[in-house]
Amino acid sequence: MAYLALYRVWRPQRFQEVVGQEQTVTALQNSVREGRLTHAYLFAGPRGTGKTSLAKILAKAVNCENQHDGEPCNICRSCQDIDNGSFMDVIEIDAASNRGIDEIRDLREKVRILPAQGKKKVYIIDEVHMLTTEAFNALLKTLEEPPESVIFILATTEIHKIPSTILSRCQKYNFRRLNLTQINCRLQEVARADGIEFEEEALALIARRANGGMRDALGMLDQLYAYHAGRIGWEDVLEVLGLVDDLLVARLIEAVIADKSAEIIAMLSVALNQGKEAAQLARETALYLRDMLLFKSVGEQAEMVMAGEQSLPLMKQQGSSLTKEQI
Repeated sequence: MAYLALYRVWRPQRFQEVVGQEQTVTALQNSVREGRLTHAYLFAGPRGTGKTSLAKILAKAVNCENQHDGEPCNICRSCQDIDNGSFMDVIEIDAASNRGIDEIRDLREKVRILPAQGKKKVYIIDEVHMLTTEAFNALLKTLEEPPESVIFILATTEIHKIPSTILSRCQKYNFRRLNLTQINCRLQEVARADGIEFEEEALALIARRANGGMRDALGMLDQLYAYHAGRIGWEDVLEVLGLVDDLLVARLIEAVIADKSAEIIAMLSVALNQGKEAAQLARETALYLRDMLLFKSVGEQAEMVMAGEQSLPLMKQQGSSLTKEQI
């Protein structure tokens, strides 16, 4: 059997397995259970936060033969076919590569056809903001007069690019970035289930660098496991992902504050000779300064992206000696 990436293996299969989107999950599950489904949904939020996964769960729930309490059974033929991608009435469209008016006109013709296998025909249009203006206008006509047997689920990472005429005809759900605890707990669960040995600091570092996206976090863990079949450590994460040590960045900023040019040049030289990319080093430094500014603004409530246990005390000390404008 072909190897599947961790984020695909661990994709949620039920509403209750979705991490970090509790309000959206509750609303959708209640709608399924009580038969109050609308004809069009818009899922908006950062990448890797569960938009497509939740769209597929909703598609399964409305077509499930043994639905219980709004949850799909994942056992019946409909659920299994949707999971396998062979269910004729769940159609996934990537708007990035099918963005023209011809594709949407074709869709408009096909929505009139009654479901072939299930109870509802579900169209999942990913990255819907990529559609052209003409394509949006064509889609609008379908959303204005939708057949009863069709549900549209539009997913986007850039909701500001969606025309207001489309927004007003959809039930909108905002997906938020996952916090460090949610990502870390999921990573530990996945690692233990797959027999991956790890150091706590390594997974904490992955969680911080995932920037709120579960898919990115699982992708990083998958990459590390492929490289290092043994125990995954903090140093492995830095090496494989090409990241810069947060303590190095902290010391670099310390040298900048002290205006020690020779020391700055020497530290940069060491980092570049170790194979670190200059652009990556600049990004990591910006993230460190972002953490410092956030900590100076809200204190211990700040959620760190770059600063870890080793660099945190130094970052706090540096922040106290600088103004927000200087940072």
